[in-house]
Amino acid sequence: MNRNVLSRRALVGVAVAALALAGCGGGDDDSDTGTDTGTDASAGATDYSNLSGELKATGASFPDAYYQEVITEFKGVASKLTVTYNATGSGQGKKDFGANLNDFAGSDSTVKDTDGVAAGSYLYVPTVAAPITVSFNVSGVDKLQLSADTLAKIFQTDIKKWNDAAIAADNPGVTLPDKNITVAHRADGSGTTNNFTKYLVAAAPETWKLKSGDTVDWPASTQGAQKNSGVAQLIKSTDGAIGYVDFSDAKASGLKFAAIKNKDGQFVEASLDGATAALNGATIKDDLTYDPLNAAGATTYPITAPTYILVRPSYPDAAKKDAVKGFVTYILTEGQALAPEVDFAPLPDGLKTKALAQLDKIQ
Repeated sequence: MNRNVLSRRALVGVAVAALALAGCGGGDDDSDTGTDTGTDASAGATDYSNLSGELKATGASFPDAYYQEVITEFKGVASKLTVTYNATGSGQGKKDFGANLNDFAGSDSTVKDTDGVAAGSYLYVPTVAAPITVSFNVSGVDKLQLSADTLAKIFQTDIKKWNDAAIAADNPGVTLPDKNITVAHRADGSGTTNNFTKYLVAAAPETWKLKSGDTVDWPASTQGAQKNSGVAQLIKSTDGAIGYVDFSDAKASGLKFAAIKNKDGQFVEASLDGATAALNGATIKDDLTYDPLNAAGATTYPITAPTYILVRPSYPDAAKKDAVKGFVTYILTEGQALAPEVDFAPLPDGLKTKALAQLDKIQ
């Protein structure tokens, strides 16, 4: 159990008790006297105890550490509701959603026509964001800086050696070995791949040739692995490897990651502060999708990715609807405090408010 779980639960208990006492004060209160299911996002509900049943979800591995932490904590306030999240990758999560095999899906990428999800059958709910690290394992190299053009050339294998002149130009004074580069990437359909390649399209448009998507046509000499954790393990076990891995898995695996040159010309290492700076500069669309990639700002980490939960505009029965709304409400309220503990950036207040309002559309 996370070292902060017990103290956090105690604080939640105090807060709930305080709210209950506040609700008991004054017999002239005109509030609604109907049954409180704890799912009214606009009212900032805190009582989830009436939620029951089972929710099954699949999708992105990028936010898996966060969702698992939230599920563990949520069980303490909604003991009659079981929530499971299987990190199958964004692509599979969207396919499952389109086939009605899950109650909600996790995705780091937006829905495309090829995902098998019908138009009008989903709503985006942003949850957290995090850096995508460029992690590396090169003997004798502890610090690395990479510009977008150099990064693009490495991942499409135009650059094959660690002592290439382009890498050396990004790293003055660093001794780079005459060693082959092994590029590691996701083998499964992945929102992490989508966001990483979208960054390269935006930041290195004249250099990057592989386009963007949940999958791309990687050169044959590269190596693929399943999920972020698989890519992390591949990098860790291969001297000379480089790959893209979510911040949480990169830290958990003890990987080193490069500082990336941002739009303002500053080399910035992946961090939650850098991700938060990117979030604050992102434009939010009407459907609540947003793009913090390659955002401006001296302290911005340029490969910062959003992640979403796909929910249905309607559910077959009231209990299922209340369960989905209740769990996602918890993610957007109490659950936001858990995000930094597992290396994710919480949503800015304005976006969080819009995400909560999105839940009111569920019937």
